[in-house]
Amino acid sequence: MHIPVLQKEVVEYLGPKPNENFIDCTVGEAGHSLAILEHNGPKGKVLGIDRDKNQILKLKKIERLILVNDNFSNLKEIVKKEKFNSVSGILFDLGMASSHLEESGRGFSFLKKEPLDMRYDLENPLTAEKILNYWSELDIEKILEEFGEEKFSSQIAREIIKQRKVRPISNTVQLIDILKTAIPYKYQHQRIHFATRTFQALRIAVNEELNYLKQALPQAIEVLNKEGKLAIISFHSLEDRIVKNFFKEKSLTGELKILTKKPIGPGEQEIKINPRSRSGKLRVATKQ
Repeated sequence: MHIPVLQKEVVEYLGPKPNENFIDCTVGEAGHSLAILEHNGPKGKVLGIDRDKNQILKLKKIERLILVNDNFSNLKEIVKKEKFNSVSGILFDLGMASSHLEESGRGFSFLKKEPLDMRYDLENPLTAEKILNYWSELDIEKILEEFGEEKFSSQIAREIIKQRKVRPISNTVQLIDILKTAIPYKYQHQRIHFATRTFQALRIAVNEELNYLKQALPQAIEVLNKEGKLAIISFHSLEDRIVKNFFKEKSLTGELKILTKKPIGPGEQEIKINPRSRSGKLRVATKQ
């Protein structure tokens, strides 16, 4: 079951009022969108965007929720096309939907045997399998180091090249076996699962997550009404750093006023109910 992370805090900060319009740039299973729709009736709408067509198709028709299958890096274009005017708040929840891990069968989870796909958008020609089997050792090492902050990136990249010469790397179990060989045993039993960083790096590379986020943030400011709120939930330091630096830069130019001096994290109760929320960080700013 999908539980929206920091839902109460998102609603509090966005402060939806009757008849106001909002954009959920990562609609997923519509948890946050539904919470906003409870407050912005009778005429307020939510524009929900998602790269994954399956996510959009899965959602039942919900009154006042406009669904668009597209990349949030095209935010301005989407808003123009949908004639979605007067936007009081924009949300980016940069986490994965539970269904991607549990049901998609695309290799997002290292806990079961699945093909190494890792695409949100199935029209994207790049998959994790292609990276592992065709990219150079240097390029693989680079993404593991940059996108996974993996300190054993060179050993892992070397082992990937070695193993793919024996047979193609096509599923998550093969990749886990490679990681077990490449990562020293004592580092395989830490608090964070030893495969987390590699899987994160591949997912970010396949979906160009950081690039698209950098492209979308300036568009969000343009689209927002004056005094509109921009709320972003990130789940790892790379995303959070981009958001933090963007907010800081735009607050210095007077375009944004930061409302969260430090990011807001989930409380103990939320973590207990939804352990995946643990790493969530919410930052919010107002357009000046």
